[in-house]
Amino acid sequence: MTEILFYHLTESKLEDALPPLLEKSLERGWKVVLQLAEPQECERLDEHLWTYRAESFLPHGLEDGPMPADQPILLTSGAGNGNGADVRFVAGGAEPPPLEGYQRVVIMFDGYDTGQLERARGHWKRLKEEGHALTYWQQNADGRWVKKA
Repeated sequence: MTEILFYHLTESKLEDALPPLLEKSLERGWKVVLQLAEPQECERLDEHLWTYRAESFLPHGLEDGPMPADQPILLTSGAGNGNGADVRFVAGGAEPPPLEGYQRVVIMFDGYDTGQLERARGHWKRLKEEGHALTYWQQNADGRWVKKA
């Protein structure tokens, strides 16, 4: 069964918290699809992932870009899995697609965005009722992830 994790952003923005999690996924040999709510968010994050650190970048591409199937990290605003990813990150208030076929699904939400917070609560309730095993992680004051449930 798919492992589902909720990541509650309280101390940093998505663009700061996401790259280390993506790096860990790649280190494990997983392909990743990152779903955002809007195509413009994908374009913005695309630029950020190339430049977030001076000494490195995360190899990735956009769903409508060249060779999406070959991308280790694929950014999309849709429900597809164009690179055959093992892990799906859902962020920015995007609606999770069917979860079958993924080893892990990570739902990240901004705790200071009321809309994202309410959608995450709705996703938690629905997925729990469907019988999925869920874990909930929240950032502490240092920005580290702490398992809360």
